[in-house]
Amino acid sequence: MPQTPAEREARCARCGKRFLYRSIASHKPFPFCTTRCREIDLGNWLTEKYALPGEGRSEVENETEESADES
Repeated sequence: MPQTPAEREARCARCGKRFLYRSIASHKPFPFCTTRCREIDLGNWLTEKYALPGEGRSEVENETEESADES
């Protein structure tokens, strides 16, 4: 891809496609190449296809939550 001095090259965080941008502020979907890639990534987080590793919930937390749901 030809690059002017004011442009920078990056790889999309979702699809890996290379794209050019002038500044992060002017390229709204950054670090994604398009709004579509950004929205697909957000959907994966919201449907819990992606998750951060962590400790499991304790039985006390689960019981507290279940009793609150019954109220």
